Amino acid sequence: MTESSTEAERQIVRRDPLSGTITVENSPDHVAAESPLEIRVENKSVAVVMRTPGHDEELTAGFLLTENIVHKKQDIFELSQCPSLQTEEEENNVIDVALSNPDKTKLDQLTRHVFSSSSCGVCGKATIESVFQSFPPVTGDTPAISPDTLLSLPEKLRAAQRTFEQTGGLHASALFTADGSLEFLREDVGRHNALDKVLGHALLNNLLPLSQYLLLVSGRISFELAQKALAAGIPFIAGISAPSSLAVDFCRDSNQTLVGFLRDHSLNVYTRPDRVTTA
Repeated sequence: MTESSTEAERQIVRRDPLSGTITVENSPDHVAAESPLEIRVENKSVAVVMRTPGHDEELTAGFLLTENIVHKKQDIFELSQCPSLQTEEEENNVIDVALSNPDKTKLDQLTRHVFSSSSCGVCGKATIESVFQSFPPVTGDTPAISPDTLLSLPEKLRAAQRTFEQTGGLHASALFTADGSLEFLREDVGRHNALDKVLGHALLNNLLPLSQYLLLVSGRISFELAQKALAAGIPFIAGISAPSSLAVDFCRDSNQTLVGFLRDHSLNVYTRPDRVTTA
């Protein structure tokens, strides 16, 4: 299994759960793959993202969408992936983006420092002001979803997480229709990366805005996830775990429905409860 796949093997020492003894002989274990991806725009390095390899063009497109640099597929002229000259591995870990109208694009909006870890989507921001991107609130007709449909989604998400079943170490983001149909899902060691891949897929396939979809994330709902969802026009966000206070405030102000603790036959609706039907 190569390091460029979504999982890798590492040698470990196991404890036998029945006997309580530590095995002397090493055995292999599947772990989630993580490696750097350098994102360049017009040959300018703008970020190094620690991610799970795979769907790198989607990740890059979603990153630029949520950074307010591109807004539609036509804004991107070309995405080119190539090996880094700084590594000995034969791994495509650099993507260079050529923009359709580079002279009209304010690349100084990319205020992220050159490194972003897989654990945080805004850790590299240079100023507080740059964290709060400018995206319009949700407007227009949006779907209402029944509680039963919402409660059916976590199981569907877990069933589609193939790599998680092997490693237990990946976050997931997925888009569902109002009737609970899974449209597409992406996994990554970084929860914001998983969402960027979903949004990048939508952008590259001319699906924006995602005004008729629900976003489900496998963990907690943070501010940066809510803001990324708003960049794609998503009106409905649900999470298996808890939201943060800033995520709740952001969704209230952006007219997004926010559902947390979607598990064990229960759910909490934090904003815009009118989009959750009573029947």
